[in-house]
Amino acid sequence: MTNAEHEHISVMLNESVDMLVTNDKGDYVDGTFGRGGHTRLVLSRLKDGRMLGFDKDPVAIEFGRELAAEDARFNIVQDSFANMAERIPQVFGDAKVDGVMMDLGVSSPQLDDAERGFSFMNDGPLDMRMNPNEGLSAAEWIARVDEKDLADVMYQYGEERFSRRIAKAICEYRSHTPIVTTLQLAKIVAEANPAWEKGKNPATRAFQGIRIHINNELGDLEKGLEAAVDALKIGGRLVVISFHSLEDRIVKRFMKLKAKGPELPRHLPIRNAHLDIKFKTIGKAIKPSKNEVGDNVRSRSAVLRVLERVSD
Repeated sequence: MTNAEHEHISVMLNESVDMLVTNDKGDYVDGTFGRGGHTRLVLSRLKDGRMLGFDKDPVAIEFGRELAAEDARFNIVQDSFANMAERIPQVFGDAKVDGVMMDLGVSSPQLDDAERGFSFMNDGPLDMRMNPNEGLSAAEWIARVDEKDLADVMYQYGEERFSRRIAKAICEYRSHTPIVTTLQLAKIVAEANPAWEKGKNPATRAFQGIRIHINNELGDLEKGLEAAVDALKIGGRLVVISFHSLEDRIVKRFMKLKAKGPELPRHLPIRNAHLDIKFKTIGKAIKPSKNEVGDNVRSRSAVLRVLERVSD
């Protein structure tokens, strides 16, 4: 059995699966398997369906393989959901699917395991890769990145308003000492940050920006959203849980564009029928209940959005 000391609590578990599963004989995709919370609940709702899971993380893949050995309806692939257009046909053939689930961002086991290098609270190697076997680690990238590019990443992906000051401090420090651990970087960032946000670690935004860049999270999200809607059959749903404003803006904008079409000048004589709208949004954005936030503080920023295909 895989070591499970770092527990993952699936956010808005019942709400998301309620929105996702509309056909108990359908085929579904979990784009972010994690520890399988959403997948297991979906499988429990299916009478004769199938499910495909994606994850980059090798530890998550171990959990997925254990589930696949228990339940023949489930398959797992170690890949980004950005590549589901190529992967789905390998499992489901030419058939379209009834739903795609995405629970974005870093998981609790990744944050809580200091060896993964995501945490600014516990010391560990400065890695931050969802898949530690691919690409540059955060330490390797920080060692070679241009100061301006480093600042841009923290500003654009972490919304860090002191990114220039922090990038300068990082580059000055690395000129005499390699930056190889999480607490080492967190200390540099904290000392360079002149205005700490109340209730938030001063390294939060910088770490978020670097992590998103290292894993190409927003690029994968944009590609994955397009692949997901292309894979849906009529009545199929895309369910997405996001955890920070950058993700949610991308998801909200994407779903709005699919459901309403592009923004056009009001004077143009074009009706909705002319736009060939193939999707609709389901309800308003859903946020976790007060009870859930009380039980799992990491759920406080979560937003759930749903899009449904209505025609081909």
